[in-house]
Amino acid sequence: MCGAELTALPETVQRVARLLQSAGHPHTPQMLDDAARTAQQAADLLGIEVGQVAKSIIFKRKSDNVAVLVVASGDRRVDEKKVDAIVGKTGRADADFVKAATGFSIGGVSPFAHATEPVTLIDRELFRFQEIWAAAGHPHAVVKLSPAELEKLTGAPVADVVQPPASSSLS
Repeated sequence: MCGAELTALPETVQRVARLLQSAGHPHTPQMLDDAARTAQQAADLLGIEVGQVAKSIIFKRKSDNVAVLVVASGDRRVDEKKVDAIVGKTGRADADFVKAATGFSIGGVSPFAHATEPVTLIDRELFRFQEIWAAAGHPHAVVKLSPAELEKLTGAPVADVVQPPASSSLS
C-alpha cells in the first residue's frame, strides 16, 4: 500500500493497515462485500474452514477493568475458567466497553492496533492451520496471516484457553 488506498478504508481499518505495514506484514486488510460478524459468516465469505477464523473475544478483568483479548479458533468455544486461571477473574464485556477499550466495534475487533493495549492470549488451536484470517478493524474487513505471524504481531502467549471439541461419537 502506498497510502492512497488507505484513505478509502474506514479509519479503524487504516489503523490496522498501518500497523501491518510498519511490521512488514505481507498482506493488507481486505474489505468484504458482506459483514463477517461471526466466525461462520467469515468462513462462508472467505471459503475457508470455520476453525481458520481467528475470532477476537473481549472480556473485562474484574480486579482492574482491563480488557482481556482472547484470539480463538472460530470452531472452538473459549473456556472462561481457563482464561481466568491465567489472567485473573474476568466477566463479560458489553459493546460500549469493547469500543472504548479497543477502538473497534464488536464484529470487527482486530487482534492488534487497539486503542489501549489489552492483555492478550492466543488459542493454541489456531496452530492447526497454516493460514488464518482475522478481523481487521471493521465487520467487513479481514486480513490473512499465519498463527506465528499473529503471535509475533501481538506479542501474546499461546495458551490452552478453549473447551475441548464436542465429541463426534455416535451413541
